[in-house]
Amino acid sequence: MEKAVYLLGVLICLLTAVLLLRGFSRTGKRLLLWCGVCFAGLTLSNVLVFLDLVIVPEEDLYIWRLITAAISMACMLYGLIWESE
Repeated sequence: MEKAVYLLGVLICLLTAVLLLRGFSRTGKRLLLWCGVCFAGLTLSNVLVFLDLVIVPEEDLYIWRLITAAISMACMLYGLIWESE
């Protein structure tokens, strides 16, 4: 059951990233770009969660998960500060 929850988190983040980046390509609003980049990074972070806890539980990917999530949130923060109208 936990595998399904982790995969669902990956799919939801991926879908959100695709929708945000598609919205950016249609409208050209840069805030959508930064939000899409953030969710693409969060998708990668969720993939690392799945790998860490399900596929290779003997390896510790905790630091890599935190780094990808922090960089992703920094992209969102940058977009919110500098690109908001």
